[in-house]
Amino acid sequence: MTDAPTNDIVTPLPAGATLHPLVLPARADAGSPGPFRDYAEVRNRCLAEASGRTDDDFTPEELLPLLTSDAYVQRRQWRIARDDRTIGVAFLNVSRDGDGDTAMSAISVLRAEQGRGIATAVAAHLEPLARREGVRTLQAWTEHLRSDETRLSPPTGFGSVPLDHTARFLQAQGWTLEQVDRVSEYRWGEDLHLRALHAEAETAAAGYRVVRWLLPTPAERVDGYAWMKSRMSTDVPDAGMDSPEEHWDAERVREHDERWAAMGHTVQVTAAEHVATGELCAYNELSLKGPEDSVTQQNDTFVLGAHRGHRLGLLVKSAGMLAWHERFPDSARIVTYNAEENRPMLSINEQLGFVPIGYGGAWKKALA
Repeated sequence: MTDAPTNDIVTPLPAGATLHPLVLPARADAGSPGPFRDYAEVRNRCLAEASGRTDDDFTPEELLPLLTSDAYVQRRQWRIARDDRTIGVAFLNVSRDGDGDTAMSAISVLRAEQGRGIATAVAAHLEPLARREGVRTLQAWTEHLRSDETRLSPPTGFGSVPLDHTARFLQAQGWTLEQVDRVSEYRWGEDLHLRALHAEAETAAAGYRVVRWLLPTPAERVDGYAWMKSRMSTDVPDAGMDSPEEHWDAERVREHDERWAAMGHTVQVTAAEHVATGELCAYNELSLKGPEDSVTQQNDTFVLGAHRGHRLGLLVKSAGMLAWHERFPDSARIVTYNAEENRPMLSINEQLGFVPIGYGGAWKKALA
């Protein structure tokens, strides 16, 4: 496998469009303006058109570390252009976990350019490449605007997405909707309710204590954090996505922490420690990019199976949120994603005051 395209071969597409491998610059501002900054801008525009939100925007400086390959994922990107103007983006991320046969992919074309067969032609280029690299399962995640169109439900029976342009395109390409994600938002106000829930969780979690750190992970927490991250990849609802088990060790935690730092994010980890054994058994992550009044992202929350039933999910979420708000009082919102069938975690979020603001789909395509 190679970390980046090794040539500048341009692939012709319908409607006068072309597909260009994106060669990542050493620095995000190198050669600005240019293909990389165009890629970043159009990526953000496509996401905003799909979701109606800008929460997942990244500056070129933030995006560059996210697109760079490492020991765990081979990442490649392409620009879709016409008349020297970028009109879409695509990527293929091949996981090196498991048997190395799973990849995440996406093709995004600006709404004004859709319906011309461009994305179909890009898929016809990317899928043979994935097959040659041994990929047998492609995964994709989508977001959808509110719509009165016919609904599409996954085999889990939990949630639905509109059968809109994105869903119709994926179905026509042989993808299946496997899972629906709920996007939820918490808006800060009076925190008495949150403090009361935290006190309730502390009582239920007798025998556990809260520990917290900002990345980079302290040396004495690396092994416990790595083990929880590995179980996060296997023990959360995955429907029929066939995601591989992730192997986490000290080196992977170090790379993970360095990537967040390179992106300019502050990340707080709040964990529950079993007092009798010193084992870390639950954790919650909150992150912030850019100005201190930016939206907060709630990333992983997980409780090891052997320690469930002690309100540890509520404990680490509430403790993390209260500490975070003291550090970043100007960040007025927290956004998080959960599988619709993950009722235990959704129930905690609803207790805390999170409300749904959107829904997305988890899709899979089996490559012959």
